[in-house]
Amino acid sequence: MPAKGAHVDVIVGGGIVGLSIAWRLARSGRPVTVADPAPASGASNAAAGMLAPVSEVTYTEAPLLRLGLAALRRWPSFAAELAVDAGLAGADALDFRTDGTLDVAFGADDLAALDELAAFMEKLDLPVERLTGRECRRLEPMLAPAVRGGLLAPGDAWVDPRRVTAALLAALDRLGVPLVRARVSELLRDDGKVTGVRLTPPDVQAPGVADGGVPREVRAERVILAAGAWSAALAGVPVRPVKGQILRLRSSQPLLGRCVRGTVHGSSVYLVPRGDGELVVGATQEELGFDTRVTAGGLYELLRDARELVPGVTELEVADVVAGLRPGTPDNLPAIGPSGAPGLTLATGHHRGGVLLAPLTTAILLGEEGELAALCSPERFRDIS
Repeated sequence: MPAKGAHVDVIVGGGIVGLSIAWRLARSGRPVTVADPAPASGASNAAAGMLAPVSEVTYTEAPLLRLGLAALRRWPSFAAELAVDAGLAGADALDFRTDGTLDVAFGADDLAALDELAAFMEKLDLPVERLTGRECRRLEPMLAPAVRGGLLAPGDAWVDPRRVTAALLAALDRLGVPLVRARVSELLRDDGKVTGVRLTPPDVQAPGVADGGVPREVRAERVILAAGAWSAALAGVPVRPVKGQILRLRSSQPLLGRCVRGTVHGSSVYLVPRGDGELVVGATQEELGFDTRVTAGGLYELLRDARELVPGVTELEVADVVAGLRPGTPDNLPAIGPSGAPGLTLATGHHRGGVLLAPLTTAILLGEEGELAALCSPERFRDIS
């Protein structure tokens, strides 16, 4: 039995995954509270929002492809329902777009690697179309003349994560979900069962009460850990921070009509257009711990490679630069489900796929995806406490 006065669910983490879980649970009528010192300001704020399981497929990650494809199928209804609950006009307000991804190659070696990837995709029966350089430029006229060829993944999509998290916060507010703006410093335990969270306030003004009236502790029947790269400090799950720097550019008219991914002399870069003319260029992948500095070297590499594919990017205004921390796991699969510790459920370790996998994560926790849940089971990590 939960402690007297306990909340039913407390979600630790206010990124796109944690907020999506809270929204779905609240929609189902389950009382829920979210704890995060700065909701929607971490990896979700930095993310480009590509929903691209096909164009991001790799040779050794078939389970991740299964998860991605299942998640992509859920995105249209997820976006439509969220827009309604947030009081928006429709999914277009989230900049949810389904125009596909164009993966292009710059040099002969890059084209050979892309041809090998195309053959692999075709063996998996993935919907892709091989294109010549001329055909690529017909689709995207701003591509450089040196682009040698490409692959079109017409089923891929993308969304603006900042609009999604803003909509989730609005929907939670309309549903009356409490949002505790404080850092969770510790999980509370009683005879081995997780029974809530302890909060760390900036100042303490009264016994048992944090600054601004935030309680020092929140009791719960279940704690759902969706704290991204910070999850390891609370539960021992093997999640590490993987730094990604991203550049946002702006123009009065969109430079591209769809997502463009490219390989330039072996280095990967992607460009994601927004409906308002913004263009997201990313992203570095750095194993530097909890370092969120934006560096000149990181931005230079992004612009250098983006310019090779789309020369016009150098004429755009710089709107924003940001670095986020992806929560990586040893096998690049998320940890979703019971942790092994009674009262503690995990929803973390999504690495580069947090935006894509958010709808599927909520479905797994609601018991709607039993077969896929096995792929994400935290039981594969023996050191979870």
